[in-house]
Amino acid sequence: MIENGTLMQYFEWYLPSDGKLWKQLAEDATKLKTAGITSVWLPPAYKGAAGKDDSGYGVYDLYDLGEFRQKGSIRTKYGTKKDYVAAIEKLQQAGVNVYADVVLNHKLGADEVERVHASEFNENSRYQMIGEDKVIGAWTKFTFPGRKGKYSDFTWNWKHFDGIDWDQKRAKHALFRFAGKEWNEEVDAENGNYDYLMGADIDFSNPEVFEELVRWAVWYIQTTNVDGFRLDAVKHIPSSFYRDFLAEVRKLTGREIFAVGEYWNGDVRVLEDYMASINSEASLFDVPLHYNLYHCSKAAGAYDLRTIFDNTLVARDPIHAVTFVDNHDTQPGQALESWVDDWFKPLAYALILLRRDGYPCVFYGDYKGIPHDKVKAKKAMLDKLLKVRKLKAYGPQHDYFDDPDCIGWTREGDEEHKDSGLAVVLSDGKGGTKRMYIGRQFAGAHFSDIMGNAKYNIKIDEEGFGEFYVNRAAAAVWVRREPKA
Repeated sequence: MIENGTLMQYFEWYLPSDGKLWKQLAEDATKLKTAGITSVWLPPAYKGAAGKDDSGYGVYDLYDLGEFRQKGSIRTKYGTKKDYVAAIEKLQQAGVNVYADVVLNHKLGADEVERVHASEFNENSRYQMIGEDKVIGAWTKFTFPGRKGKYSDFTWNWKHFDGIDWDQKRAKHALFRFAGKEWNEEVDAENGNYDYLMGADIDFSNPEVFEELVRWAVWYIQTTNVDGFRLDAVKHIPSSFYRDFLAEVRKLTGREIFAVGEYWNGDVRVLEDYMASINSEASLFDVPLHYNLYHCSKAAGAYDLRTIFDNTLVARDPIHAVTFVDNHDTQPGQALESWVDDWFKPLAYALILLRRDGYPCVFYGDYKGIPHDKVKAKKAMLDKLLKVRKLKAYGPQHDYFDDPDCIGWTREGDEEHKDSGLAVVLSDGKGGTKRMYIGRQFAGAHFSDIMGNAKYNIKIDEEGFGEFYVNRAAAAVWVRREPKA
C-alpha cells in the first residue's frame, strides 16, 4: 500500500553542540515512522571550520564525518561518524529514507596561506573591479593533516577556487577575485553575479573540482548508504554543475538518489528557469509558497486566502516542489528570518500536509520547539495533521477557494486506504461554513473536526455534500467519526 511521503528537517540552527543529535535521531527512528514521517533531511555531517561548534555549513573536510581529530575535535556538532552511520541504518530499518545535506559552494578553515595575485571587486556589483591586481595572502591550501590522505589524497589549492573575502597579508576583509579567474556563470543574477557567497569560493569550471566532488559523492553514498541529497545554496553554483553531477553520481552508484535544491528566490519564474537548466534532475524547495504563508500570517486577516498558492512552485510544477512552512534559515535570528506566526502554523501545515500536490517538509523547530528563542513545540498539533496525512489524505481533491477569508477543500479517499477521505476549512478571519462535496460514498456518515475547534459533528447528505465549518482564525480538519451507539 502506497503511503503519502512526508519529509522532516531534523535539526534547527541553535541545537546544542553536545554531539548527541545522531543518537537522539536513532532513538526517534521508529517514533518518526509511526508519526507518518517517511524521510528525514539531516544537517551537514562533515567537519566544519569551527570543529564541534560548527553547524556544518562552514565546510572544512567533506571526508571527515566525525572520525579524525581536526579543528580541535573528533566529533562534529552532532556526533561521530559511527553514530551517524548507525542512525541512518536505524532509520532505514524503520522504513524512513535519509537525505544528507550537501554544501559544495565553498570551503573554510584552510590549513595554509598561499600567495595569490588577485583584484578587489565590488561586493554589490560583482563585475566591477575596484582595485588593481596585487599579491594577497589567501587561505586556500587544504591538506587535511589530521586525516593523512585516508579516503582521498586530493588537496585543494588556490587554483580550485576563484575568489575569497580575506587578505591575510593586509588583514583586510574585501571581495577578491583571483588573477586569471572569472566568476562562475549560470548563477543567480543578484549583485550582478551571485557566484561568491563566503569563504574560499569553489571554481566549478576547473575539471579537477568536478572529478573530485563526484568521487566524494560516490564515496559518501557507499559509506553512509544515504538515499538522497539536500543541495545547499544552488543559486550560487552553476546550474550545469548539478545537472551533470547528479547524472554522473546516479550512473556510477546505480542508484536513483533523490535530490532537492535550496534556491532562495521568491520569484517562481526564476525557480522554473533553474529547473529547466538542470533538466529537472532535482526538486526545489517552494520558497514562493513560504513567503505567501509568511505574509498571510502577518496580515491580521487582510490576506486574500484565495491567492495563497498563486505564483508558487507547487502550483506550477507540483512533481518537483518540496513545500515547507519554516526552516533553519527562516527561524528567528537568522539571515533569512521570515518566521511564520504561531497562530497561523496549523493553517500553514494543513495547506502543505493535507493536499494532493507537493512533497511537504516538517521543520524540527516547529515539531520539537526552539529553546533559544522560547518557541514552543507544536508536536501535538503536528502529530494530528501527520496522522491524517498518513491515513486519510487520499483520493480526488475538490477545492473551494471562493472567499478571501475562508477557503476549503475535500479529499474523497480511495479504496486502498480504509476510511480515508477528509475535509478542511481554513479561516484567517471570523470563520465560516462551506458546503463542500466529499463523495456520495459518505452519504449519511458523520464527520468531526480532529483539531478540536469545531465542537459539533456534521452529517453528509444524500448527494455527498456536507456543511463544514471553522471558527475564527483556525483550521478545521474533518474526518469520518461515527457517534457511539
